[in-house]
Amino acid sequence: MLLYSLKEDNMLVTVIGRGHSGTRAMSQTLSDSGIYMGEPLNKSWDLIPPERMYEACKIFGSFVRYEGDLRWDFSKVLSMQPDPAFVKLIDDYLSSVLSSKADKRGWKIPETTLCYPWIIKMFPEIYYIHWVRDPRDCILSGHKTDDLADFNVDYDKTDDIRLQRAISWKYQRELMKATPDPARLIKIRFEDMVFKQDETLKALESFLGLKMAKIPMRTEPVGRWKKDDGRHMFDFFEEDLKEFGYEL
Repeated sequence: MLLYSLKEDNMLVTVIGRGHSGTRAMSQTLSDSGIYMGEPLNKSWDLIPPERMYEACKIFGSFVRYEGDLRWDFSKVLSMQPDPAFVKLIDDYLSSVLSSKADKRGWKIPETTLCYPWIIKMFPEIYYIHWVRDPRDCILSGHKTDDLADFNVDYDKTDDIRLQRAISWKYQRELMKATPDPARLIKIRFEDMVFKQDETLKALESFLGLKMAKIPMRTEPVGRWKKDDGRHMFDFFEEDLKEFGYEL
C-alpha cells in the first residue's frame, strides 16, 4: 500500500538510529545542506513536539510479541498494514514537514526507529539513513527509549539501568535487521562521521544527489566507554560489534 508518493524532483529523508547515537550531527548536516527538517527543532535537532510520535510507537509496540531470551516476534508488524490510528498520529507529528512547499524535506527523532517497518510502509520512496554508534558508548547516558515498556514492548524487566539501556539498543537493532531494506538506503557509522567526515559526506552526496555541508565534529565522544567504570559491555553486543567493525 503506497501511502505517500513523491514528485520526481522532491526529496524526503529520515534518520534511523537509537537515541544517544549521535543522530544530532546528521540532522544538523542535512539542515545545513538545505533540507528543511521541520519545525520547531530542539537542541538535539529533533522535530518536536514528540508526543504523537511516542503514541504512534506505542501502537506499533503493542503488535510485537516477546519470546524471551532477547528475542522478539516481528511477524505481525512486518505483514500487516499500519494501523489507521498510527497513520493519523504520524501525519500529525510530521505536519510541518509534509505541508512544507520545500522540495527537499526531512525529519529526525530517534523514536522513528521504534516503528521503522511501518514508516517504510507509509513512505516507501524516501531516503533512509541508517545511523549506528558503538553501543558501549550509546548506553552511557539515559534516553527516553531506555525502558521499552514505555512503548508497549515487553522484555525481561531489570533494575540494572545499563542492562535496560543495552536491551533497548538490542531490540532496536533486531527490529532494523528484521525489516526488509527500503529502496533508498545508506548505512553510516557515527565514528566515521567524526574521523572520516569528508569520505562520509561524499557517500551522502552520491546517495542524495546533493552537496553536503560540513559541520564541526568533536572526537571526545568516541570511545568514552574505555574510561567508564560501570558496566558497558554485554555478550549480546558482540555479534553487532563485529558486523560494524568495532574493536572488542
